Amino acid sequence: MATEIRVPTLGESVSEATVGTWFKKVGDAIKADEPILELETDKVTIEVPAPAAGTLSEIVAQAGETVGLGALLGQIAEGAGAAAAAPAAAEKKPEPAAATAAPAAAAQPAAAAATQTSTSMPPAPAAAKLIAENNLSADQIDGSGKRGQVLKGDVLAAVAKGISAPAAAEPAKVQGRAPAPAEDAAREERVKMTRLRQTIARRLKDAQNTAAMLTTYNEVDMSAVMSLRSKYKDIFEKKHGVKLGFMGFFTKAVTHALKELPAVNAEVDGTEIIYKNFCHVGVAVGTDKGLVVPVVRDADQMSIAEIEKEIGRLGKAARDGTLSMADMQGGTFTISNGGVYGSLMSSPILNAPQSGILGMHKIQDRPVAIGGQVVIRPMMYLALSYDHRIVDGKEAVTFLVRVKESLEDPERLVLDL
Repeated sequence: MATEIRVPTLGESVSEATVGTWFKKVGDAIKADEPILELETDKVTIEVPAPAAGTLSEIVAQAGETVGLGALLGQIAEGAGAAAAAPAAAEKKPEPAAATAAPAAAAQPAAAAATQTSTSMPPAPAAAKLIAENNLSADQIDGSGKRGQVLKGDVLAAVAKGISAPAAAEPAKVQGRAPAPAEDAAREERVKMTRLRQTIARRLKDAQNTAAMLTTYNEVDMSAVMSLRSKYKDIFEKKHGVKLGFMGFFTKAVTHALKELPAVNAEVDGTEIIYKNFCHVGVAVGTDKGLVVPVVRDADQMSIAEIEKEIGRLGKAARDGTLSMADMQGGTFTISNGGVYGSLMSSPILNAPQSGILGMHKIQDRPVAIGGQVVIRPMMYLALSYDHRIVDGKEAVTFLVRVKESLEDPERLVLDL
């Protein structure tokens, strides 16, 4: 009796995934709960464990295919009975050669089938709302959901392209790159974007198109934080089992400022503003597969030591590709540290639907005037990008000044002032 391998529940608002790497091939022995393949979603990469022990007898969904919730990925045969399945599968191998001989003929019925199924599913509720708000028709939008269903992301992508009528869909296809010279084309490599990279690109562009984004800057003297860190880092690590970095101070400073200026912690929903009476701070982490933003939940209720421990856990999980959906959801504000890569100044893009993101940068010794004297101090530029639809300039500047004050006098963080 065969055991089916199906797409598990992927998390809130995630309805499909792309099949990544299969760790096993047909005929391989498998242990129960052993990871057998990866699924890439819009937010994280998920390892799918084997539902039972046996032998992998069939791979239904190949790498690169898009699958929905509950879709069949493959099958596991029990014990030695699966050994016969591998040769059987091998005997079917010559068929793809015949199939590839006439790709155009196969593509036409597939395209026709896709056209038929695309109209069989009504748009998702969130997508239908956006379609109505933008005076669009579902027929104008290519659905990426199960059976061609139009999802919210499809509508946002269509709006970003400027689609307003059926005729406007055509120019979007014309925006391809110009043909490369023959001598250059041979030295180019074309690689399909991962689902995560596509999502990053779409969300960042959507943020630019949707929010009235503006950035304000300031600089902070890091002398006090660096002195405090240098004095207590060994004792801190010995007691808490984690290194004392700068992110704990910055996260704590941000939560203090968010409490004073709640608009920076809010979000726009249509004609309403949603104020969050909690601080879930997202921390941008660069990985080999792209940028991810895991969330430190209720950071305003945590000590600096607790924040450092949670950031350490999330950072390791991000680099290992083991972040869960719960680790990625619910952020109300984001901190991005470009300084670790040497950035001196930048304007971060909002992590929609959030209304604020703080950019940290490289600490650099610079001459500054203090008490009428020019002295050298370790200075860092700070950048706050915010949604001007709900955050006024006064609030944004005040927020950044409060962060600066907390960092230049870190005792305020300890005393909760």
